[in-house]
Amino acid sequence: MKALNKEEKDVLKSYDRNEWKSAKGVKSKFKSYSKYASETFRKDSRINIRISTKDLERLQTRALSEGLPYQTLISSILHKFVSARMVEKPVQ
Repeated sequence: MKALNKEEKDVLKSYDRNEWKSAKGVKSKFKSYSKYASETFRKDSRINIRISTKDLERLQTRALSEGLPYQTLISSILHKFVSARMVEKPVQ
């Protein structure tokens, strides 16, 4: 087990002194955010695309390094693009 750093030790001491209080309404917020997440990531449509073998192999390699199935990686990339969290880099 890794040794705690100073900040982690301070937090642990603070917790042991009962200085932490539960936030109010956490359960209802958790329920709401869980619903938002499940609606956002619900996979209810299927597509078929043709891409080059080289691109597919690169996607599979990248997914492996990220610890994800490659289809999940592709879905994530598409989601980020359409939700404007990933933008196309201009050609120079």
